[in-house]
This record gives sequence, C-alpha cells and structure tokens, in this order.
Amino acid sequence: MRKRSISGRVLMALVFVFLYAPIFVLIVFSFNSTKSRTVWTGFTFDWYLKLFQDSTIMGSLYVTLLVSAIAAVIATVAGTVAAVGIFNMKRRHRNTILALNNIPVINADIITGVSMSLLFISSAAILTKVSLSLSSLLGININLGFKLGFGTLLIAHITFNVPYVILSVLPKLRQLDNNLFEAAQDLGATWIQAFFKVIIPEIRPGIVNGLIIAFTMSVDDFVISYFTAGHVQTLSMTIYAMTKRRITPEINALSTLLFITVLFMLIIINVRQSSQEKKLKKLRSKLS
Repeated sequence: MRKRSISGRVLMALVFVFLYAPIFVLIVFSFNSTKSRTVWTGFTFDWYLKLFQDSTIMGSLYVTLLVSAIAAVIATVAGTVAAVGIFNMKRRHRNTILALNNIPVINADIITGVSMSLLFISSAAILTKVSLSLSSLLGININLGFKLGFGTLLIAHITFNVPYVILSVLPKLRQLDNNLFEAAQDLGATWIQAFFKVIIPEIRPGIVNGLIIAFTMSVDDFVISYFTAGHVQTLSMTIYAMTKRRITPEINALSTLLFITVLFMLIIINVRQSSQEKKLKKLRSKLS
C-alpha cells in the first residue's frame, strides 16, 4: 500500500510538472532582456511596457473585456431567471430542460462556433431579402441586414455563458428553504419583494460564482469568437494571429498576464465555495 501511495504521488507530481513547466518557462522568458527563447540574458520589464504600447493588442483587449463584462452580466441575469424557472418545474420537465442545458457545456466549441456562424449568416441573408422586398414595395430604402461583428460576438458569448450560470445557481436553489418565500408573503411582502429581498440574498453566492465563471469563459474563448466575430478582433484572436509570425516576448508577457488573471479568478471562486461550505457546516451543527 505504501509503495502504491508513493508511486501515485510521483505520478501526480510528474503530471503537474508536465502541465505547468511550459507555463513557468513562458513566464520566466517574458522577463528576458532579449528575444531569445532558449538563453537567459538578463531581467527586464521592457516587453510588458511594449505590450501596453501596442495599439492592436490594447484594442483587442478592450473589445475582449467589454464583450466579457456585458455578456457576463446579461448571462447572469438570464441564467438566474432561467434557473428559478427550471427549479419550479415538475421533475420530468426539469430533467429534460437540464439535459438540454448540459449539451452546450459538453459540446465541442467548434461545433457551437460553426453552427452559430451559419445561423447568423443565414439570418442576415434572409433579412437582406426581406429588406429588398420591403424597399421595392414601399418605395423607401430599408436595410434590416447585418454583418458578423460586435453584436453577433456578444450574442454568441451570452448564449454559451447562460448554461454555466444556470448550473451555478441551481445548487443554491436546492439548498433554499421552501418556506422562506411563503413566510415572506405571509408577512405582507408581494412576490416581487419576496423574490428580491428574500430569495436573491439567499442564492447570491451562486449568482456571483456564475458571474465570475461567465466572465472567465468569455475572456478565455477563442473558437466561438473566431467564427462569430467577423471583423472584430478579440484578444485570443490577436494572439493567434501573432503566433503565425515569429513569436515575440510580447506574447509571453500577454500570456503571463492572462494566466495570472484566470488564476486569480479561480482562486476567488474556490475561496468563495470553501467559505460557503464552512458556513453551511456551522449552520447544520447549530441546528443539530
């Protein structure tokens, strides 16, 4: 048994080394004073300064943060409302809807990206034909068509974020005392007041976790953005375009900042979940 435990730990250590050693090397060489990716020549912050002076990268970063923030907020609101609706369904219908909700989560990103791209392109073509028909019929210029761009990118991000928010909020709804809502109404609160002043505070941790996950997923996305962004460039798309040429230390610096950001978001999520579990254990111990 002891040999198995030692071998298991060694295997786990090798797996972590294999996963994180390339990232560690990337972070180290983002501070290298030259463009060499094999020889360390000195410590410098020049590549980070050049990164923030690059208008292309800063523009794509602005687009990424804007899309991620808007998509995360809208997806959180929609996902929370959907989670409440799903929770109040009958079990048979609830299981069916949850199965449909899980499909985008486990589905390959390339399938989602291509299908959404085809949807947008076909919708734009149909609207263009409708616009031409209305223009000829009414004698005025009507243009209902659209092109792939910021709007389609935002819709795509909202779409793939909603399932993650639902999965974050539903466990908090299951932990909720079913009598709280009725008790609030018995005390004179309307259903809107009971929902916003009683239900929302109880499920707020799940809502916040869903918001953080949605924002992280949007920042990290490449495949779906690639098929739905059109002329708009997100940060991941800019990095992909840069890697087609010779990789510069600016990419190392940018990747380092992205890794630290995602790591920080994951730490927040894990800390929140652990604190919530501790609070639940304390409550259960007091009730028992």
